[in-house]
Amino acid sequence: MSGVARLKSLIRAQERRQGARLLAASVCAALVSAAAVLLLGVSGWFITASALAGLAGSLVAHSFNFMVPSALIRFLAIVRTGSRYGERITGHDAALKALAVLRPQLFEGVARGPASRALTLAGGEASSRMVQDVDAVQNRFVRLSAPWGAAAGLMAGLGLALLTGWTTAVAIAAAALLGVIAAALVGRWLADPAGRAVQAASGDLKTQFAALAAAAPELQAYGVKPWAEDRLAENGAVLEGATEHLASAGGWIMLTQSVAMALAVVGVMATAGAASPPLIALAILAAVTTVESAGALLTAFRHNGAVEAAVDRLGELLEAAPAASATPVSPAIGLPSANLALTPPQRLAVTGPSGAGKTTLIERWMHLRTPLPGEATLGGVDAAATAPDAARALFAYAPQQAVLLAGTVRENLKLALPGADDDALWAALEDADLADRIRAAPAGLNAPLGENGARLSGGERRRLGLARAYLRPAPWLVLDEPTEGLDAATEARVLERLAQRLERTGQGLILISHRPAPLALCHQHLTVTGLAPSGVVQMAPRRAATTA
Repeated sequence: MSGVARLKSLIRAQERRQGARLLAASVCAALVSAAAVLLLGVSGWFITASALAGLAGSLVAHSFNFMVPSALIRFLAIVRTGSRYGERITGHDAALKALAVLRPQLFEGVARGPASRALTLAGGEASSRMVQDVDAVQNRFVRLSAPWGAAAGLMAGLGLALLTGWTTAVAIAAAALLGVIAAALVGRWLADPAGRAVQAASGDLKTQFAALAAAAPELQAYGVKPWAEDRLAENGAVLEGATEHLASAGGWIMLTQSVAMALAVVGVMATAGAASPPLIALAILAAVTTVESAGALLTAFRHNGAVEAAVDRLGELLEAAPAASATPVSPAIGLPSANLALTPPQRLAVTGPSGAGKTTLIERWMHLRTPLPGEATLGGVDAAATAPDAARALFAYAPQQAVLLAGTVRENLKLALPGADDDALWAALEDADLADRIRAAPAGLNAPLGENGARLSGGERRRLGLARAYLRPAPWLVLDEPTEGLDAATEARVLERLAQRLERTGQGLILISHRPAPLALCHQHLTVTGLAPSGVVQMAPRRAATTA
């Protein structure tokens, strides 16, 4: 099943789950349209009849029944207002509850999807899809009541028109249907392409803005702010143009509605000539409101392109098949090309020149990059054939550039172990030589870190990532340049506590570093020499670790 088909299946499931609310919204929409048509029609009849009664003299005016039409008008006004409120409440409630379920499912699709897709999905693009595109899908739920409203308005209008004759009703029905068909065609030809362009251009603008905002210090330092502004202006101009085309398409759709109203009025005038003036007024106003009751449906035509584009873009996040339950694998690691086999608590140092593929090799084991067949085994099984969840469960990873959430110290640490208590958090911080720094903060574990840990120094961010990895109960601890950027004294304390922790926990260690002090912790070494044209990481025969 394709990603788009899976997404549509999820949306239909939510439509069924929110069926009661959506039905209530549809009934309310029908009441709104019917009450609006009847209200304007009866009001037109009442005003015209009252005027004629007044012109006929005081005797007729006194005998005219003002009470019943007045009460009916007030009743219809109350029904319309109350139903409008009910439609908004129930429709948006259903949409928001459905989106609250869909967003986590979509995020899970990103997290469980192919590593190659995650690596190519920029932060701004990911944000655009998870926020803007999901919001566009909200229109699908909110507009589900539109056909009910249009149908109810048409039936109410035809009912009033029949008071003047069946030909008048046919004329109104023909004009209303013609207007809907014309609006649908205009929507398909003009609004759909424009809506798709708006979604794509908005995503491009957010992606560009996120990238340039992240590089703001460099842009300032090199004096290229004007260049960045020009790039954003170009993206903004594309979005503005697409938005203008969408607005223009909306104008053409409204024009079809206006033309349909005019045709309906002309049809009434042409077919209701023999009726009384009050009934003609009733039919004219009924014709206008009948066509107008399809307004929500026409709005849906205007947004169809954006919704379809959003579904397509979100469907790409679900292209991979749902992950099956992962069968646990043993923590034995094998590298056939290097004749190397490892099990905890062994320690492996991975060395080699910068850019040779050290991090690539390790991340392939964890399915953070697409693994290559035959390159490594996990638990005696080819890493490429191992389920991603089963592979990742073997490793606690502190990458070279740890990403920190714009939350608190506690929230960032608990990513590795959500159920960890404060004692466990402080123990991990002690082992990472960061506990004193966090205790000194007024809020302690609740201290906010800012965007990607902006309130911490580079070395502190690295050690917080290290503490987070310590919390994950995995057989292997994987550290990529764990002491890079630390002074000698801090490095010595971090490594001393790391050695003590490994002895205490029995974890295995896989360490990437260029520094001699961390490498001295490892029993075995593996030298990565580069990447072959096929993408295979080339490894030199292993050698025994030298004694520090």
